[in-house]
Amino acid sequence: MWDLPLRLFHWLLVLAVVGCWITYELGVAYFTWHEWFGYATLVLVVFRLAWGFAGPKHARFSGFLRAPSAWWGHARVLLSRTPEEHAGHSPLGAVMIVVLLALLLVMGVTGLFANDEIMNTGPFYGYVSDTLSDRLSRLHRSLMDWLWVAIAVHVAAIAFYGLAKRQDLVTPMFSGRKRGRWLTPADEISGSKLVLAALLLGLAALILYIAVITAPEPSIFLF
Repeated sequence: MWDLPLRLFHWLLVLAVVGCWITYELGVAYFTWHEWFGYATLVLVVFRLAWGFAGPKHARFSGFLRAPSAWWGHARVLLSRTPEEHAGHSPLGAVMIVVLLALLLVMGVTGLFANDEIMNTGPFYGYVSDTLSDRLSRLHRSLMDWLWVAIAVHVAAIAFYGLAKRQDLVTPMFSGRKRGRWLTPADEISGSKLVLAALLLGLAALILYIAVITAPEPSIFLF
């Protein structure tokens, strides 16, 4: 059961990450677009972190994060013919959500301090030394490889559920509803909290905007 803000977050994040990747591959001429897609990614991730505490029950971290013992139990179920019964994220799915959010958050933050070693800099470049900016730039780029690995595992898991478990995980991310005889009225969410979601998203965007426009100009330019 997925609320509307969570579903919108998911697909907007996909677009933002793809946009970051494409504009990076296109080169320095598209740095401004890369920057804007990076802002969008960072705002969405900050929103999701807040939504993990303020959103409906299946969106909350308290509703799906489990102890490591639950991970191993779920792994054993995956290798059996036992049907999956999760109205929200499965224990291992929850781990992947945390990994993806952590990677994107660190990538977004390091990108604010990064430079392209030619003529463009992130908005927070003026806060750090050239050496530190170079290090953060390398970390920013290297994390992309790890992100692709995490995304590949995520997509492979969705395919596994569809082929081996006969459980469609894609359609519910559009419709918001999962199908299964094991679902009960208690699994339903009372609402999507649209006004709260809009306020949190707007607040995340406003904070980033203020931080960017008040950042100091870099004292040394790469060109």
